[in-house]
Amino acid sequence: MGRPRLYCGQACRQRAYEQRSATAKAGLPGDVVLVSRTELDGLQDRLYQLRCALEDAQTLLTERPTKAELERQLAELLRSTGRLDRLWVTERTG
Repeated sequence: MGRPRLYCGQACRQRAYEQRSATAKAGLPGDVVLVSRTELDGLQDRLYQLRCALEDAQTLLTERPTKAELERQLAELLRSTGRLDRLWVTERTG
């Protein structure tokens, strides 16, 4: 009922407020996304791991892999994605 929630919880609402405040104080445009160096480094590491796992899977497919080898590689791909599915960038409203 009612309008859909914009935030998953109070912590996300607070982070969005802090980002809006920081960008406004810095005079940055509203479409800027602020992340810490640690968060960016972590994301880059996870993306690199995912790329390596995909390249390994591509190589494996040229070698007539067994079912067990394919299952191991798929498990590695899933592990490599980590929490990438939790990263969402949404448009700022107001």
